[in-house]
Amino acid sequence: MNNLLRLIGRRLIALPIMIFGVTILVFFIMALSPIDQAYQVLGENATEAQAEAYRAEHGLNDPVIVQYGNYMVGLCQGDLGSYGANNASVGERIASALPITLQLTFMGLIIAVILATILGVISALYRDRWPDQVIRVFSIACIATPSFWLAVLMILLFSSMLGWLPASGKLPVFGEDPVGWIRRMAMPAIALAVPVTGQLTRVIRTSMVEELDKDYVRTALGAGIPKSVVIARNVLRNALITPVTVLGLRIGYLIGGAVVIEVIFNLPGMGMAILSGIQSNYVMLVQGVVLVVAITFIFINIIVDMLYILIDPRIRTV
Repeated sequence: MNNLLRLIGRRLIALPIMIFGVTILVFFIMALSPIDQAYQVLGENATEAQAEAYRAEHGLNDPVIVQYGNYMVGLCQGDLGSYGANNASVGERIASALPITLQLTFMGLIIAVILATILGVISALYRDRWPDQVIRVFSIACIATPSFWLAVLMILLFSSMLGWLPASGKLPVFGEDPVGWIRRMAMPAIALAVPVTGQLTRVIRTSMVEELDKDYVRTALGAGIPKSVVIARNVLRNALITPVTVLGLRIGYLIGGAVVIEVIFNLPGMGMAILSGIQSNYVMLVQGVVLVVAITFIFINIIVDMLYILIDPRIRTV
């Protein structure tokens, strides 16, 4: 128990260090932008005197280190800055967009995990037989399929031709209209999940095959324990250790892929927020979105690390 708490403590101690590193990277990369925030907010028709007054008021004439210090002070107070001529809050925009991105990511993750687990287990149990061969081909095809290309095909087939699923429009609230929410999220989530499904299927299949070949499985089966019980209680749990590690790395892909998929399906998430920021030269909005996405990825990976520790008792003794 003490080892487990120590390992969790290490992850939590590393958390603020990683977040601090992300803020440095994001801020100084965006500081290299040639965009003049004064004219971007005031408009191209603003006079130089007005622009200079804006820069002085917002500290844009200060050294970059001073600007970063001011940015960190605001960030610690929950202020991500403002953008646009109306000084709209970056924090409010992210607060409305982030839940949609997380919903899409979570739904894509659930689809990928369920399909990959079923296909990976079946493939391992029917090793080198026709179900295994079919699933291998299917998983390779999934890996080779870009999410954005699949998204376009799904829109053409299920929305334009068949009219089964909406490709755009307002996203219903799940609590108010769960069926409408699922119909609106179905195509984006599937397009996001397919490549991850292929990768996880291969990993689960390999892990299952390795576990099935171990001595304890043969011993348990020889003792008369039903094969289904051995697989469910021992083989599957031990085989999931490696896929959980891979899944932690794939979550970053899911979040990044969700940003692209949102633009294709016109979902008002972080993808649309960063696109509008880039198109309108809203530096603070782009900076805020990138920072929040990076921090979200760090948090999720720490949760996956903890889950990995709980699944594999051997880690707790390290």
